[in-house]
Amino acid sequence: MALSAESSIRQRTGEAVKKPVDAATARKDGAQTGKTWGRARDVGTINIIICGAIMAFCPLFVVYAWMSCTSFQCSLMGPLEKVFKADSIESGIRTLVHDDFPKPTSEGFKLYFAWLAFQAVCYSWLPGKIGYGQMTPAGYTLPYIVNGLLTWIVTHALFFGASLGLGLFPASIIHDNWGGLLIATNVYGYLLTGFCYLKAQIAPSHREDRKFSGSIIYDLYMGIEFNPRFGKYFDFKLFHNGRPGIVAWTLIDMSFAAAQYQRIGYVTNSMILLNLLHLTYVIDFFINEDWYLRTIDIAHDHFGFYLSWGDTVWLPFMYTLQSHYLVRNPVDMTWPWFTFVFVLGASGYYIFRAVNHQKDIVRRTDGACNIWGRPAKVIRTEFVTSDGKVHKSLLLCSGFWGLSRHFNYVGDLLISSAMCLTCGFEHLLPYFYIIFMTILLLQRVARDQERCKGKYGAYWVEYCRAVPYKLIPYVY
Repeated sequence: MALSAESSIRQRTGEAVKKPVDAATARKDGAQTGKTWGRARDVGTINIIICGAIMAFCPLFVVYAWMSCTSFQCSLMGPLEKVFKADSIESGIRTLVHDDFPKPTSEGFKLYFAWLAFQAVCYSWLPGKIGYGQMTPAGYTLPYIVNGLLTWIVTHALFFGASLGLGLFPASIIHDNWGGLLIATNVYGYLLTGFCYLKAQIAPSHREDRKFSGSIIYDLYMGIEFNPRFGKYFDFKLFHNGRPGIVAWTLIDMSFAAAQYQRIGYVTNSMILLNLLHLTYVIDFFINEDWYLRTIDIAHDHFGFYLSWGDTVWLPFMYTLQSHYLVRNPVDMTWPWFTFVFVLGASGYYIFRAVNHQKDIVRRTDGACNIWGRPAKVIRTEFVTSDGKVHKSLLLCSGFWGLSRHFNYVGDLLISSAMCLTCGFEHLLPYFYIIFMTILLLQRVARDQERCKGKYGAYWVEYCRAVPYKLIPYVY
């Protein structure tokens, strides 16, 4: 993307300059300016009801999944059967809550808030290069501290040095406090959502990039601020997704592997493969953390319940369900099946990485490169930020990006499928991840379509003619 001279200065200095915001208008080619591209402002009653339902019931679903695995061998029907077998539904619910719901514990709160504090210190103080995100609707190009890989290494070295080396605590400590941690993370997720809502009203980091819908529920869920921050570099979105969220992912898996070893005396090859697949995904994320700054989470989403509670609770608890399942239901894979699942996951990872590499090299070379041995085909676009300035960008329509507009998601779906297939076929619950990822990615395809249509106007129409398929070639 070619940046204006002022934007280039802002990149070099890492500063964000406030600009006056014009009223929303429309360009002749259909692209929208002002605050009309990006997160929606005007939403209907149905959307508001859905957002309220998600905030109310998703935490209960996470609790239900935890309960199913902890008390009912990961049977989705187990808790319901207990309720309906009681003398009455009311007494069954009371018994279920009393016997099987996670309980708040002092250990859970201490562990979690110590974890948050440690990750905040690492994020703020460990050395790392400065990366830059995409330009926001208001014209900001923001700096980010990219030190995730070093944070991951330091965190894991200290964890296993203290547990396995010094014996200060068992490596299964996360598994052993999983219920208390679930309560603590939910408390923090809701507090963070409320704090960000109030911060957006009182002390926004970038006033021009806020979006108000007129609905408190929708604004709580989707967020008002685009990039809430403390100071110059402490970005809420990158921190909460990358640090207490994804850094924890592999620690959780390894802790559950330690718990499996304690239970059955060895670690199954399914648990080993699951750890390997998750490890590959996490390490790749941090090696390419600078790339993540240009993905939908950072470049397009505002920071509300969707990301704050999602990164805090949904990501670490629901994305690692397979490790919880394999502790309760050990699976010894046959070697042919192990090989198939491994190849499936490796293929998904290759596609995921290769697709994104093509987009990155086109951006770095301003389209002057070869894709699959031929000159890259690009559509050169213009878009307007809410400060009234015109900027240029590229839309790649060859290579993987000529097959579909979101072929990178095909890689995501393949590696997600492999993670679930490590668990065998006795229960549905460990397959939640691939079901959820399919729904999430289809929803992201739809959201990206509307955002890009508003941002690029006629250029996007031209791009859709050049690349007609949204996800899977010749299918969708």
